Amino acid sequence: MERVTVLGSTGSIGVSTLDVLSRHRDTFELYAITANSSVEAILQQALAHQPRYVVLRDESSAEQLVTQLRQAGSESEVLAGEAGLCKVAAEADTVMAAIGGAAGLLPTLSAVEAGAKVLLANKESLVMAGQLFMDAVERSGSTLLPIDSEHNAIFQCMPGVHRQGLDAQGVRRILLTGSGGPFRQRSVESLASVTPDEACAHPNWSMGRKISVDSATMMNKGLELIEACWLFHCAPERIDVVVHPQSVIHSMVEYVDGSVLAQMGQPDMRTPIAHALAWPKRMESGVASLDLIVQARLDFEAPDEQRFPCLRLAREAAELGGSASASLNAANEIAVEAFLAEQLPFTAIPTLLERVMADVENVEPLTLGDVQAADLQARERARSLVREFGF
Repeated sequence: MERVTVLGSTGSIGVSTLDVLSRHRDTFELYAITANSSVEAILQQALAHQPRYVVLRDESSAEQLVTQLRQAGSESEVLAGEAGLCKVAAEADTVMAAIGGAAGLLPTLSAVEAGAKVLLANKESLVMAGQLFMDAVERSGSTLLPIDSEHNAIFQCMPGVHRQGLDAQGVRRILLTGSGGPFRQRSVESLASVTPDEACAHPNWSMGRKISVDSATMMNKGLELIEACWLFHCAPERIDVVVHPQSVIHSMVEYVDGSVLAQMGQPDMRTPIAHALAWPKRMESGVASLDLIVQARLDFEAPDEQRFPCLRLAREAAELGGSASASLNAANEIAVEAFLAEQLPFTAIPTLLERVMADVENVEPLTLGDVQAADLQARERARSLVREFGF
């Protein structure tokens, strides 16, 4: 039995992972599930799936969970704090790294350093600490499999050895697709009045609120571009973003002979999750077949950087290198948090990010401490700008 830890089990990726695992109980043992402070949600998961460990980052929430699990007769052991997260990440055979944001970096690195098979849904690990993270993968021999639907699609369309770079594999470029989110056709002038609920109403995908806002600004696509540079060892100019409203083609790879390979499927995260869990084999995911006759049409267009300046900022951060991507990610987390709290207008998000990028020094991070210092500095500057730009 393959022992699996799900980091971030109460988020959308975590819930989908548990659904896939429940279909293959003869192959996988659920070793641990984790969350930040969602006592009720993780309690229900623990009772339904009976993992060996349940971890909450928030220690007071963990104390509440201990009481409730014991009252329910559960034998799952409760751990707390980042140490608990890192412990269950390091002890499993396979780790779904689905903690959102910078909070997922250390537990994901723990899994990598332990040599686990890591299913990477936490793109921020590579956005913040790409070189350090990939060096750790090389040292440990960890298997790193992408879970974002786009990167999983690229992985499926390329030969198995990605670390040789694109030229060695005859690849001309990567075509990274994105739906364009809920505001693809909305007038630029009206974006200043966008509400959090409007920004979170994605037309195709069911996601958490933070990533839904990132999709609405196309920052999510920008972060995915940075992640793809590290995963597939390529420069940002070898990646083109293509808006594809139907979210049926999840990304494409163009080869030097003119061939273009695309991975297609329903917009359901259980497909890449099942692919990575079973890799190099295949297994059933619970996702319905794609009916191309019903689908009928596939549209493509170039992204509008006037409408989506965050995409330009992410590409600039990728080209700058150093700590620029970590600063961008940190500032974005603060800006989106402020927008969701109705403290910052939607259109102020890219303005704030650009100011942080200009104000925070770009350094070459040699240690994880350097990354964390850049992250902290960018957060502090972003918070001060929220007060300046906010309502």
